[in-house]
Amino acid sequence: MNDEILTSLGRLVGQLSTSAPALSRETLANVINCPTNTLLIARLDGELVGMLSLVVFPIPTGVRAWIEDVAVDERCRGQGVGTALTQEAIRVAHAAGARSVDLTSRPSRVAANRLYEHLGFELRDSKVYRLRNSLG
Repeated sequence: MNDEILTSLGRLVGQLSTSAPALSRETLANVINCPTNTLLIARLDGELVGMLSLVVFPIPTGVRAWIEDVAVDERCRGQGVGTALTQEAIRVAHAAGARSVDLTSRPSRVAANRLYEHLGFELRDSKVYRLRNSLG
């Protein structure tokens, strides 16, 4: 981790979510140092323009993988960055023994959803629930 990576990833996080807090060095270190996480980054012409977080974890039914926080700089979309990141995440997950790879994507992200379907992801009939800050 260095200042260029922190700054670039912070910019991507800002494009991904307007409600996410600014990316700190401590937060990024926690992500990188977590043994279940793989943080993939993509560069075009030397510039960091994409990121993807992959979490691989064992549960009683087998090893699973989850893709989160996929972001490609808005200036570089349509150039294969998202495809390359997702394909590498799938490769890493399968190499780790994952039986499946899951992700979520808002319906408004039309291009991203088209990409995931093109790569073989299938829409599941499921509900996603979220509990926010109710502990404590």
